[in-house]
Amino acid sequence: MSMQFSVLASGSSGNAIYIETENHSFLVDAGLSGKQMDKLFQEIDRDPAKLNGILVTHEHSDHIKGLGVMARKYKLPIYANERTWQAMDGMIGEIKVEQKFVFGMETVKTFGGLDIESFGVSHDAAEPMFYIFRSGGKKLVLITDTGYVSDRMKGLISNADMYVFESNHDIQMLQMGRYPWSVKRRILSDVGHVSNEDAALAMSDVIGDKTKRIYLAHLSRDNNMKDLARMSVQQTLEAKDMPVGKQFELFDTDPSVPTVLTAV
Repeated sequence: MSMQFSVLASGSSGNAIYIETENHSFLVDAGLSGKQMDKLFQEIDRDPAKLNGILVTHEHSDHIKGLGVMARKYKLPIYANERTWQAMDGMIGEIKVEQKFVFGMETVKTFGGLDIESFGVSHDAAEPMFYIFRSGGKKLVLITDTGYVSDRMKGLISNADMYVFESNHDIQMLQMGRYPWSVKRRILSDVGHVSNEDAALAMSDVIGDKTKRIYLAHLSRDNNMKDLARMSVQQTLEAKDMPVGKQFELFDTDPSVPTVLTAV
């Protein structure tokens, strides 16, 4: 079964990713307003009412801002782990019991020919986790909002066909920027976000023979730029003898413009 996806929005202002197979479709996070989410769906010519559910990674507002609105408007199931459900209490409004589903950490749920596996990341949230999608022999990995990529994570996400991979900040821009030191320290910590260079080093350990596309995601609005992220990641990978543009390519994501719906 073919699998397609679009990064609807990615960045510090809001995050949402759409994935579909022939028979199922899911949204991972709804970090923009309900109105903005509807607009993004229109841009990829898809109907949010036909979603089979929304998968939540963690409770930070840039991932759940439109979650309650979308779920109520389209009567959608929401999947999150127990601790994330507890953390979201009071943040997303009232959700009917029949729309609440628990997706445990490091478990697999199967929807027809689509397997979705959750895995833990290192971030300052209640129990943050991201997802691996498998269908028709293809593997799509989503991994952002982590302070580092552990060997355990690398083992789970290795040799995917496509990655949506965090490349949050340029360290020098962050250090010289306007953020208070407490915020800088949080971003640079093991429960913050990975830098361009650290993202590329992690990529160099997981890229395999199947890997064709890597989307650089969750770029900081204040401490990164698309060209800088792509250049930094490319230079680091090529220093590891992994030339970009041969076996695999790098792609940008945007805070408000969806990527083209692409087959995995």
